[in-house]
Amino acid sequence: MKILSWFVVILGIFGLIAVRVFEKRLFYDPFLSYFHEVNKELHFPNFEWGKLIAGHLFRFFLNLFFSCLIIQFWFNNKQWTIQGAILIVIIFIITFPIYLYCISVRFDVGHLFSFYMRRFVIQPIILLLIIPMFYYRRRIMQQRID
Repeated sequence: MKILSWFVVILGIFGLIAVRVFEKRLFYDPFLSYFHEVNKELHFPNFEWGKLIAGHLFRFFLNLFFSCLIIQFWFNNKQWTIQGAILIVIIFIITFPIYLYCISVRFDVGHLFSFYMRRFVIQPIILLLIIPMFYYRRRIMQQRID
């Protein structure tokens, strides 16, 4: 990888870290402190649906942007970047309604299940699967050429 590509990848990683570090300032999410505590007896927070959904969507698009930046400059392949973005969007489309349902039933489906659904919604965990997948794909393609 060229120096500029590494710089942009590192910039993307720092972007994802910044989203996490500044989450309390950037996003409306009354469940941050709720899930931070281990105590299941903690009072279910009051919240506004519209602000909560808008906050999660804003966070998702920031994570998507930084994730695509990382994929593009790591592999230098526009098609793979688009495929990675589609995978990330598909995972979000699946997990976000499930998480909203968990909220609507006040996490009666289980705190641990709700916690992990929330993780898939607010954190770019799928990127940890996409990068090795594309790395393996590139390696297989190189072996076919040799």
